[in-house]
Amino acid sequence: MIRKLLAVAVFLLPSVAFGQTEPLVLELTGGAAAGKSYSLSMQILILMTLLTVLPAVLLSTSAFVRIIIVLSILRQALGTAQTPPNQVLLGVALLLTFFVMAPVIGEIRTTAIEPYAAGELTMEQALNVGIEPLKAFMINQIRESDFNLFVDISRRTDITSIDDAPMAIIIPSFIVSELKTAFQIGFLVFIPFLVIDLVVSSVLMSMGMMMLSPMLISLPFKIMLFVLVDGWALIIGTLAGSFFV
Repeated sequence: MIRKLLAVAVFLLPSVAFGQTEPLVLELTGGAAAGKSYSLSMQILILMTLLTVLPAVLLSTSAFVRIIIVLSILRQALGTAQTPPNQVLLGVALLLTFFVMAPVIGEIRTTAIEPYAAGELTMEQALNVGIEPLKAFMINQIRESDFNLFVDISRRTDITSIDDAPMAIIIPSFIVSELKTAFQIGFLVFIPFLVIDLVVSSVLMSMGMMMLSPMLISLPFKIMLFVLVDGWALIIGTLAGSFFV
């Protein structure tokens, strides 16, 4: 096994070590950089750099932001500390995000990825076509006030409608709108549990049990209420449905 690994490592060593130039595997053929080539090591460096930023960009342009914030507020309202744990919340948020984004992902695959794989589109054309479904999804969730805010900040006078806006304005407008919507939903989720805390606290004070933590007594009641109303199905269904309104 070790011999096989050593053989693979020697095979993958840059050919510069043997007095040859490193193979060029990417060459730009259009634009100002036409004719410029990138070596394999440079491609790997660019790819690793993009991989560190790409997850944050994808999560910020999808349904993940709203979902994870509402689930975090729900856990805080229940007062269950680290239950469900962060890994469970992230798993639920990611799966629900894939469910919500499935139509967008399918459209991107049909209009951009498959034609590019078949050689019908160049990479630049595939990117331009593939970004349109994602842009349409974000536009449907953006509030007009948030969009106007970033248009005013950018001091762009050539933007007549949100459909003509570049992604540099669409993305921050979408994130701010999602944060606002998530906190509005979280406020409505928090109210019933807050009422239970207030009732329990009032009862304990009227009984002279001021040294007993109201959170300790109200926790079973909040869990019971959440289970009786089928809270998980209600929250997840409401979150998923909020993107299709």
